[in-house]
Amino acid sequence: MQIQQIHHVAYRCKDAKETVAFYGRVMGMELIGAIAEDKVPSTKAPDPYMHIFLDAGAGNILAFFELPNSPPMGRDPNTPDWVQHIAFQVDDVDALMAAKQRAEAEGLDVVGPTDHTIFKSIYFRDPSGHRLEVAAWTATPEQLAQMKSVAHAMVDEWAVTKKPPRHTAWLHQKEFADAE
Repeated sequence: MQIQQIHHVAYRCKDAKETVAFYGRVMGMELIGAIAEDKVPSTKAPDPYMHIFLDAGAGNILAFFELPNSPPMGRDPNTPDWVQHIAFQVDDVDALMAAKQRAEAEGLDVVGPTDHTIFKSIYFRDPSGHRLEVAAWTATPEQLAQMKSVAHAMVDEWAVTKKPPRHTAWLHQKEFADAE
């Protein structure tokens, strides 16, 4: 299989109109399409939906489904709240700080910036409760090469021990030191 790029990533939303407005106003994303049907095309199951598509830049599409006949949205109670998130990239740290100001001006509770050494990021939630991350790269080519060079060894060690390998501990040493 030769993947060219991600076509779209789809999530559920509570309200399609509110979601379009939020992502347009806060994230600068344009609504580029909508599909609505009474039946699911792939399964033929009767389940009315509104499927919206937002331009996330550089050929990336973020999509949402509003499902009025399904039970209310919920989260997997066995997955920590911080795990599932959508991360968006901006040009630089100045753009990241501008995104933070924009989100705070909307009354959103913004966490960060968090310094991951190779990038800095902020976090907040959309109207459906999805955790969003906005990130700006700060990595050097050497740092990225160092991470890549140990990635397989880390996964292999984790598979055996289920304890965090320390190969890339340098990424958050400063962040954890500042918290102490």
